[in-house]
Amino acid sequence: MEAQLKEFLDRLHPAAGANLVSVVLYGSAATGEFRAGQSDLNILCLVSHADAKDLESLHAVSEWWIKKGNHPPLIFTREELNRSADVFAIEFLDMKSKHRILYGPDFLTDLEVPLHLHRLQVERELRTNWLRLRQAIIAAPLTEKAHLALMTNSLSTFCSLFRHAVFALGEKIPATKRDAVTAASALTNSDATTFHKLLDLREGKSDAKSLNIEPSLHSYLAFVESVTNEVDRRLESQ
Repeated sequence: MEAQLKEFLDRLHPAAGANLVSVVLYGSAATGEFRAGQSDLNILCLVSHADAKDLESLHAVSEWWIKKGNHPPLIFTREELNRSADVFAIEFLDMKSKHRILYGPDFLTDLEVPLHLHRLQVERELRTNWLRLRQAIIAAPLTEKAHLALMTNSLSTFCSLFRHAVFALGEKIPATKRDAVTAASALTNSDATTFHKLLDLREGKSDAKSLNIEPSLHSYLAFVESVTNEVDRRLESQ
């Protein structure tokens, strides 16, 4: 990971030139949950300006970065970052809580995120992804392989939303995916066993043979529904 980050910066500096202000690493690589072969490296670049010519100058760096299995870097100016904090409240709170500055000043620490809009985004994202899960279940082939993939592919998204749901309900924001699942389970009095087993699988502590897939899918959906409905109820009462 460190060698890849160094090479990214070595390629980025001559491509961006004086336009580059800061570079930040966020996501699993900043929280200590990075898993080689499963996680990617999430980068945000702060620049002075971002017109088409500026973006085109970063094409070769981005192309190389994508071939390494990562998403293209996020590109923001400082003004754009400030104006976007109300729209991307969940994402920016995550970045603020855990990030690593690779170059330049730390622009995230003093970024103000409107928390009332954060609560709205949490509720909306939980509902949206709960509905997407339902759609995925009815569209997926009736095979254990397909149902396992459905759970593992959505696991990180729901863990992130559980983290923010716990925070929106007045608790300290959990540090890890597992902490978020545990806290959401405690707040809703719901069984999170399947989520913990899937995290064990993700972390290489177990294999798929340890999962009884169909009951696990039922439990997975039930936990998502329980957290979604409880968050909705509590936030409405506030």
